[in-house]
Amino acid sequence: MRRAGVVAWNTFREAVRDRVLYNLVFFALLMMAAAIAVGQISIGIEQTVIVSLGLSAISVIGLLISVFIGVALVSKELDKRTLYALLAKPVRRWEFLLGKFAGLVLTLAVNTAAMAVGLLLVMIYVKHTLERSDASVLVAVYFILLKLALIVALALLFSCFTTPLLAILFTVGLYVVGLYVLELRNLPAEVMSPAAAAFTRGLSYLLPNFENFNVMALAAHGRAVPGALILQNTMYTVIYCAMVLTAAAAVFSRKNLK
Repeated sequence: MRRAGVVAWNTFREAVRDRVLYNLVFFALLMMAAAIAVGQISIGIEQTVIVSLGLSAISVIGLLISVFIGVALVSKELDKRTLYALLAKPVRRWEFLLGKFAGLVLTLAVNTAAMAVGLLLVMIYVKHTLERSDASVLVAVYFILLKLALIVALALLFSCFTTPLLAILFTVGLYVVGLYVLELRNLPAEVMSPAAAAFTRGLSYLLPNFENFNVMALAAHGRAVPGALILQNTMYTVIYCAMVLTAAAAVFSRKNLK
């Protein structure tokens, strides 16, 4: 674990030095500033508009960082041939993957926290104060971070056995499908055969359920997020990430690096 921690810290330092991250964070903060102007037009629903746009900006920017940098974590090391020198040291392949995952999640946590602070500042500017009900915004940001951690794990898995372009397409495709897991699970049985219905229902439980992480409507209207949902999403992310990273480590351990 200590070796994985070293890889994670180096990954975090490398990602922080990347100008793309700063540009993306600046873009997100700019979108939140634009939300103030939009909120002035939307009389009576300023907070709803600002929170919705702010959380959307955090989610979209985080998604871009997770997918593109997550896929490049392995491929970039292979292209630069720095992976060979690293694995020549007493660093196992699963430790390398775990360190890369932890480093990018740490980077996302720092950037997400910065954008969340920006959103709170915008809310204070508009409302002149924060209320207890605004804590749901922080819960929504936490759920976004959980979602991004899951996307990073998926991006790492796909990058272990395919090209960067296909890994990006697979990750984005799985993310889009994961937004409609409940719809797949509740498809009318009349439109398909019993075998197809059973297969679709079983597949819906295997796919990552990203719909559960969306509490933007609750946060925008200042409604409390149930504590059971917070615990459920946390445990779901931990277990699913562990399964995906285990599969990634199994694939990467058999990958021919020559």
